[in-house]
Amino acid sequence: HGALRCLALLSGDLDDKTVPALVPVLFPCLLTIVSSSQVYDKYIRTKALSIVYSCTSMLVAMSGVYKTETTALIVPMLKPWMDQFSIILEHPVQSEDPDDWNIRMEVLKCLNQFVQNLPGLTESEFMVIVRPLWKTFVSSLRVYVRSSIEGTEDSFDGRYDSDGAEKSLDSFVVQLFEFLLTIMGSAKLAKVVANNIKELVYYTIAFLQMTEQQVHTWSVDANQFVADEDDVTYSCRVSGALLLEEVVNSYGREGIDAIMNGAKEHFKESQQEKASGSKVWWRMREATLFALASLSEQLVDLEVSEPSRVDIAKLLEQIITEDIGIGVHEYPFLYARIFTSVAKFSSVISHGVLEYILYAAIKAIGMDVPPPVKVGACRALSQLLPEANKELIRPQMMGLFSSLTDLLNQASDETLHLVLETLQAATKAGNESSTSVEPIISPIILNVWALHVSDPFISIDALEVLEAIKNSPGCIQPLTSRILPYVGPILNKPQQQPDGLVAGSLDLVTMLLKNAPCDVVKAVYDVCFDAVIRIVLQSDDHSEMQNATECLAAFVSGGRQEVLTWSGDSGFTMRSLLDAASRLLDPELESSGSLFVGSYILQLILNLPSQMSLHIRDLVAALVRRMQSAQIVGLRSSLLLIFARLVHMSVPNVEQFIDLLTSIPAEGYDNSFAYVMSEWTKQQGEIQGAYQIKVTTSALALLLSTRHAEFAKINVQGHLIKFAGGITTRSKAKLAPDQWTMVPLPTKILALLADALIEIREQDLADDDEDSDWEEVQAGDVEMDKDLLHSLCAASSGRPTYEHLEAMEKVYNKDHEDDYEDDQLSVADPLSQINLADYVGDFLKNFCQSDRQLFENLCQSLTESERDAIKMVLNH
Repeated sequence: HGALRCLALLSGDLDDKTVPALVPVLFPCLLTIVSSSQVYDKYIRTKALSIVYSCTSMLVAMSGVYKTETTALIVPMLKPWMDQFSIILEHPVQSEDPDDWNIRMEVLKCLNQFVQNLPGLTESEFMVIVRPLWKTFVSSLRVYVRSSIEGTEDSFDGRYDSDGAEKSLDSFVVQLFEFLLTIMGSAKLAKVVANNIKELVYYTIAFLQMTEQQVHTWSVDANQFVADEDDVTYSCRVSGALLLEEVVNSYGREGIDAIMNGAKEHFKESQQEKASGSKVWWRMREATLFALASLSEQLVDLEVSEPSRVDIAKLLEQIITEDIGIGVHEYPFLYARIFTSVAKFSSVISHGVLEYILYAAIKAIGMDVPPPVKVGACRALSQLLPEANKELIRPQMMGLFSSLTDLLNQASDETLHLVLETLQAATKAGNESSTSVEPIISPIILNVWALHVSDPFISIDALEVLEAIKNSPGCIQPLTSRILPYVGPILNKPQQQPDGLVAGSLDLVTMLLKNAPCDVVKAVYDVCFDAVIRIVLQSDDHSEMQNATECLAAFVSGGRQEVLTWSGDSGFTMRSLLDAASRLLDPELESSGSLFVGSYILQLILNLPSQMSLHIRDLVAALVRRMQSAQIVGLRSSLLLIFARLVHMSVPNVEQFIDLLTSIPAEGYDNSFAYVMSEWTKQQGEIQGAYQIKVTTSALALLLSTRHAEFAKINVQGHLIKFAGGITTRSKAKLAPDQWTMVPLPTKILALLADALIEIREQDLADDDEDSDWEEVQAGDVEMDKDLLHSLCAASSGRPTYEHLEAMEKVYNKDHEDDYEDDQLSVADPLSQINLADYVGDFLKNFCQSDRQLFENLCQSLTESERDAIKMVLNH
């Protein structure tokens, strides 16, 4: 006993040298203990199995390096152990016997390791445990129903043995589901259980019934109910739902049929229970709806493509019609599940039923009903209100706003998040009523925001409700008038404020500025602009600096040229904006403080091009210094976007922009051009966002099109050199860090352009008919007028002319339907509408035609897939 306990404690820490020597000696002894049920009790045998599991885990970890050795160790032992596992699983699961549950759990953990990591495990070897496993599965449900669901027997929930191991029935059932998931994940073994898939689904749905403990906890604690519903918690309901999802993934239509058959059978059984007077008939009904809702995405997709095959809408409407009239106080959880299920399946349920549920949810919010019902009603409203008929719901909206604000005063933690989400949906749906309710709702939401300003989740939710109010007709001016007297003093005396209030207030101001009319931007400017500038220049708090940077970007984006005139001294305002940029680009400043400087600089060059043209050389030098000291990859990427945008703005004189870069020194490099291109080509594959990828990729094409003499002098990082020699440990990595090939810059740029084409094609194939991040407007929708996109480096002085940049400014002042959002700011930029595939394709065709020899030489250094991508474009 003592020896096994000691070995069980040590086994988790054994290394790859000890285990191979220990296993041949130890495992036969452990097998003897496990197989001697008359001599050793379940506790001792469980400890022996836990040692088997720990050693097997180490052997599996070694198999990457010592595959032959580990296979030779494990395979001869498989049959005797599989035989023992089948003996243990053969007997029915015992009630109120945690030792029985624990020994089975250790068996399942060992089996999980074998199935996951021994591809040589044959179907015949596995078949030994199939029938015993099924017996364990079926008999465990009977015990689970009595112990956990009905609560008539002890489930040992939340209790542990003397070694700290959990004794609960729940943990055993979760492990059982995990092993079944592993079986289905194996294409070879999934076939073994395919014949019993209907029965498996039927029993699994039964496991999803709410336990007595859940009913008790959720009835008195709405926050816990919301949290457990939202989070993927460790429970039978969650594990069972994951298993059903795997059934659909592994067996496709056959799996869907099994789900629907199981749901219909349980629905009929619950009808019979209800007719016979059972008090718990609702549990199976609720579990059935929970199971269907957890698979809503797959079921809705199939309902749309083959409505007659699935007919999920018919089943749901049958359940809803039968149950919506039941007592809300007697069956609160079934009521709540009906609301959430309808929300999940709203796209396939008839309009009549949706309207009925919508009215019922609005009514429930204002009634004295159990908290779970209000939770379900909020979830239904959040989903249904955006699509609801505005005319039909208009008479209900004032009452709904009143009920939701009352509910807001009672809510806390998780429920507060849910009520705010519902208020946001209600505000957007009832925006015609918003002018009437703005004076009522806004002060309450502002109060919630102020109380929870240091809680990022609640404060963001409150901010989104305020933004929905702001976007409602006639509300932005009164809301602004309400907010400014509050935030003005906070921003003007930031040192005197509690933690988080200044950063939160800056977020609030940025929200007001986003897409606001010019008079609102000016009103906010008058109260807040100077204070925001001072925060950027003086604060050492990174959250404040980040939010103030976004706020300044919003001022420039919203005010454009006019922002310079509002103070009466345009020169002073411009100097203030440049001072802020200067501090944010200070190479000595920690990277976190500068994090959003890229979006700010982007707004300056887009909206104040003539003023920024006077400082291009200083700006480029500062960008390079900031990039070289940046510790955050995201910051470097955002600064690379600025360089890419400057390349576009320098058309048709891109060579002169390259000359400018080569004339600016960069520490450790021949010049700034060499540094920027080295960093850019290294980072390009990591750049995120459709707009950013379009701008940077197309800018690389523009640079390559110059054939500038400087290109021949620069070599950049190519591909990783792979060395044979097994797994790379930390010590090996320190002694031999990653090594890369070095390739000429033109070759690397051409490879990156080919990679972009490959990624676009893969994205299109993956998304098929779905909307893609790469979905573009048709070529020709945007005319990139050369007169408008003239140089930042005019021929005479190396600087852009005022006329060219003024012309550009007109482009950015136009309204664009496809404005992209970057750091919560809409940037009207024609480049966001580039069709990247066409752009790169046209460039490659022109390059090939204009200098075929150079083009072919560069192509020789590309990978086969890159060459194929280019060939496909050239032949198109």
